[in-house]
Amino acid sequence: MPDLALLTEPYGSMLLASEVPCLIVQWHSFANRQQFQSLMDRGLALYIEESHRTRPLGWLADTRLVSAITPDDQQWLRTDWNPRAHAAGIRHVSFVSPESVFGQLSVQGYTTNTEAADAYAIEVSHHRTLPEAKRWLRQMLHKPAAG
Repeated sequence: MPDLALLTEPYGSMLLASEVPCLIVQWHSFANRQQFQSLMDRGLALYIEESHRTRPLGWLADTRLVSAITPDDQQWLRTDWNPRAHAAGIRHVSFVSPESVFGQLSVQGYTTNTEAADAYAIEVSHHRTLPEAKRWLRQMLHKPAAG
């Protein structure tokens, strides 16, 4: 089943992959600060809305075409977006790895910041392809709870 487009902008889209199930933020090109934060915020709102119908629900970032993410946006992700994402129920973020070195550095910066956070726990994983990223996230979402 193809992923369902929920929101499309020239620089990125939000998709629903019901077979995982997860929302996918898919970057198409460079996004300035306002565009980047807007798509991430609108994506989180869609996640919250969909999570009322679909549980468990995951978050996947298709960053193959992402470019540099500024230090200010990295800080915003760490201190603003991630805590709200965690509060909404996101516990795992599955990445499709960027093709460019600038994108790779940006995604690695996000991973380092997220793993170092004390206020929330979000597990991050990196994959070469979209099917691999979906497979890992599906396994995490349907893994029996420890205890």
